[in-house]
Amino acid sequence: MKAGVIVFPGSNCDHDCYHVLKHVAGFDTDFVWHEKKSLKGYDLIVLPGGFSYGDYLRTGAIARFSPVMSAVEKFADRGGLVLGICNGFQILLESGLLPGAINRNTGLHFLCKFVKLSVENNKTSFTSKYKNKQIISIPIAHNEGNYYCDDKTLAALKKNNQIIFKYHGENPNGSIEAIAGICNKKGNVLGMMPHPERCSESELGSSDGRLLFDSIRCL
Repeated sequence: MKAGVIVFPGSNCDHDCYHVLKHVAGFDTDFVWHEKKSLKGYDLIVLPGGFSYGDYLRTGAIARFSPVMSAVEKFADRGGLVLGICNGFQILLESGLLPGAINRNTGLHFLCKFVKLSVENNKTSFTSKYKNKQIISIPIAHNEGNYYCDDKTLAALKKNNQIIFKYHGENPNGSIEAIAGICNKKGNVLGMMPHPERCSESELGSSDGRLLFDSIRCL
């Protein structure tokens, strides 16, 4: 399986994702500069965390217009797997590939710590190696991680089993219904605020994120 890690100006988790994909999970992995206009040959595209374009306007709002995002949209329409982590999740929301929006954290503080998540749907390409309702430990690192959507969108997310991860035990950023990650209706685009690439090796304090990449690799 071939994976591409999108690099935007300001990305700072691109090397983390590349390391886990290539050296831990065993994917054939490339960096993909944000000006690239074709994603032919890839099976998985990862939008990593970071501060794309410095987040000067609104998180993900400028990156959404990078040339590569048109290719990402076409790639997703064809059924390609897309994973957006933290800022990558925000970019997917801004681009309309996933519904909803992100607000500032409740309390207006940057949060960087391990949190507990509940796996709400283990029937996706990203979560098949997890048990349903499994509690996992994954770190967050964000200032704008407060996921929000209107009542109609929330009802649709629930009906279609698009809520993939929820915060367990605490809701650190105030997200509606403690949502930490969602997918699209087709199940091939996943956005999540926590960083699975930062906990894919036991030396980092948890290897719970490894199962997400193993789920993809086993397709």
